[in-house]
Amino acid sequence: MNNQSACLSENPETAVRHDWSLAEVGNIFELPFNELLFQAQAIHRRRFDPNAVQVSTLLSIKTGGCPEDCKYCSQSVHYDSGLEPERLMDVDAVVTAAKGAKQAGASRFCMGAAWRNPKGRNFERVLEMVGRVRAEGLETCATLGMLDASQAAALKQAGLDYYNHNLDTSPEFYGDVITTRTYDDRLDTLTHVRDAGISVCCGGIVGMGESRADRVSMLCELANLPEHPGSVPINQLVKVAGTPLDEQPGIEPLEFVRTIATARILMPAAYVRLSAGRAEMSDEMQALCFFAGANSVFYGEKLLTTGNPDTARDDALFAKLGLHPA
Repeated sequence: MNNQSACLSENPETAVRHDWSLAEVGNIFELPFNELLFQAQAIHRRRFDPNAVQVSTLLSIKTGGCPEDCKYCSQSVHYDSGLEPERLMDVDAVVTAAKGAKQAGASRFCMGAAWRNPKGRNFERVLEMVGRVRAEGLETCATLGMLDASQAAALKQAGLDYYNHNLDTSPEFYGDVITTRTYDDRLDTLTHVRDAGISVCCGGIVGMGESRADRVSMLCELANLPEHPGSVPINQLVKVAGTPLDEQPGIEPLEFVRTIATARILMPAAYVRLSAGRAEMSDEMQALCFFAGANSVFYGEKLLTTGNPDTARDDALFAKLGLHPA
C-alpha cells in the first residue's frame, strides 16, 4: 500500500473516529482526486445504498429581521438585501406545506426561522408545528438559532428528530463572517441538542473567501464533535445582492467535490447533504458529489430565501443517474 492509500485505516468500516488531527484531515483532502473519490465511494458503499438519496424539504416559517450579522445572509437586519421581514407562519399553513412536501417525495420536513433564539409564544407555536408535522409521518427538523437546555428538551418532547445548527466555517475564519455570536455559542447549542436526545444536523458553508486550510479545519471540527452529526449539510455560498459577500468569487467546483468526499471519509455514517448553491451547480458537478458520498438533498424550488433546483429538474437528474429516494 502506498503512502497516499495509507492515509486511511485499512478497514474503513471501523474508522469512526473523533480524534482527527488537522494534518490527517489535510492529507486526506489533498489526495490525488481519483484516489480521494475512490476511498470516499468505498466507505460510502459500506454504509449506504450508493444509489439512494434522502430527500428533504425546507420551509422558512419566519423570514427576515434577524439581528445576527452573518455576512452571507439576506435575512440579517444589518444588510439591505431587499427582503421584507415576515411574521411567523400560521401552524395550519406549515402543516399544509408539509403534506405537499410528503406528496412530492420528501421524507424529512425542515422548518427554519430567522431568529437569534426562539422566545415566548412564538416558540410554543413552533412546538405545535413540530408535533403536527411529525403526525403526518415525516421526520422533523428545525433551525431556530441558539437554544438553551430547556428549549432543546421541549423540542424533543414535541417530537423533533433533527436540529440544524451549522458551524458555518473554521474557528480561525469565523470572526471574518460573524461577530454577533461566537463559535462557542454554536457548540453550546449543539451540546444542548445532543443532551436532549435530538439528532444533530450540522455542517458549513464554503466559498466565503476561506482558504483550503479553513475548509480542512471546519471538517476536522465537525468530525471531532462528541457524536458525528446525523446530517452534514455542505453549502456552497449563494451570493445575495446587498450582503457583504455579494462579490465574493465562487469556489472552484472540484474543490467543492473534495470537501464532500472528505466529509464522507471523516463521518462515514452521516448523511452528507448537498444544500444551498445547487441551483448554480451543473448536473456533472452534482453527479461527482453523489459519487463522492453525498446522499441527501433539499428538494423544492426555494431554500429559506434563496433558489434551489425545482423538483422537475431534480427528477430528471435522478433519472439520468439512476438515483432513487432513500
